[in-house]
Amino acid sequence: MRIARFTTGDDPLFGVVTGEVDQFGQPSDDTVVVELAGDPLYAGLQPTQSEHRLADVRLLAPVIPRSKVVAIGRNYAAHAAELGNDVPEEPLMFLKPNTSVIGPGDPVFYPPQTQRLDYEGELAVVIGRICRDVPAEQATDVIFGYTIANDVTARDLQHKDGQWTRAKGFDSFCPLGPWIETVLDPSDLRITAHVNGELRQDSRTSLLIHDLPKLIAYMSAVMTLLPGDVVITGTPAGVGPIVAGDVVDVGIEGIGVLSNPVRRK
Repeated sequence: MRIARFTTGDDPLFGVVTGEVDQFGQPSDDTVVVELAGDPLYAGLQPTQSEHRLADVRLLAPVIPRSKVVAIGRNYAAHAAELGNDVPEEPLMFLKPNTSVIGPGDPVFYPPQTQRLDYEGELAVVIGRICRDVPAEQATDVIFGYTIANDVTARDLQHKDGQWTRAKGFDSFCPLGPWIETVLDPSDLRITAHVNGELRQDSRTSLLIHDLPKLIAYMSAVMTLLPGDVVITGTPAGVGPIVAGDVVDVGIEGIGVLSNPVRRK
């Protein structure tokens, strides 16, 4: 089931995307969004009688975390190698502020403080309930669904600061979307990133060093995870710079495509 957050010009709404959507996230002519009565993370799945053509609505970030985005670095061996880093023995965890989240089609703003802005396509997980100390074998019980993330990074600031808060935390540095897929096996999905139509990243989630159950167990042993928290799981090899005027398309098999332009702030 695809859960979208969208607007028709007024307040944000939630809905279920029904109808055919191809592997590139493009809807068929009969694809519609059936409105839900409230945020499904809190109100459950309560369809209403209202529906809209998907082509007539503006998709928003499918979730705005009330609390946090928990991110993992260097979780693909080839990516760690391309940046000259060792593979961490344990998950390398950091936080992105919820104010960094934007939706599909929203611009990633290139801030004046950096001279090197990079894209990083990633699988994202939306947490569905309050949880702490989750055993790995029960990790799927706390997952609401899956979406796509771009962990935008000011690479020069990452090296300069010696820690990642500023480099990963600017407004617009966490695009999410286009929707949440609630029924998906995330263990072996193709993940790609294109810049201006050119393929830059092409890997599979089966190559994650630390898989989703381990990540959720590890994180929840440190901090309580709340409904709507987002976990982004790491990026594969092929990251690189983007400039104003570029368009980044991150695709994940079974979910769709997250597309964002880059603009100067």
